[in-house]
Amino acid sequence: MSRIRARFWDPAGERYAMPTYPWRMAPPHLRTRRQLTAAGLRPGGQDVQAQIVWASRRYRARGGVRVAYLYDVRLALPKRTASPAQLGALAKANAARRTCPACTRDAGYVLARHLGICNDCAERSAA
Repeated sequence: MSRIRARFWDPAGERYAMPTYPWRMAPPHLRTRRQLTAAGLRPGGQDVQAQIVWASRRYRARGGVRVAYLYDVRLALPKRTASPAQLGALAKANAARRTCPACTRDAGYVLARHLGICNDCAERSAA
């Protein structure tokens, strides 16, 4: 194990107050939130079980270290599915974000907040 990886090896949590692993060295039952989401799971109220820490040149201002929190797959729950009423409300809200108040047509894209109207209406008002 290289020196940098050894610096972050703390599976007992003595140095970092929680089990800490270097990049790609965590046990297979511990996953990030994104990995849980990709598997159709959510943390389900469990606390962070461990962390992955790695050195990053991009984050020098923050000490050059990045962290990803890990959750136990065995305690994770399936993702909740939206009810038909929730899906209907989302569809209405998205339609409202696409509808231009000036010409009252569906623009086919979400209107820019700084304009408040569709691009066609903005061009006509600028000319």
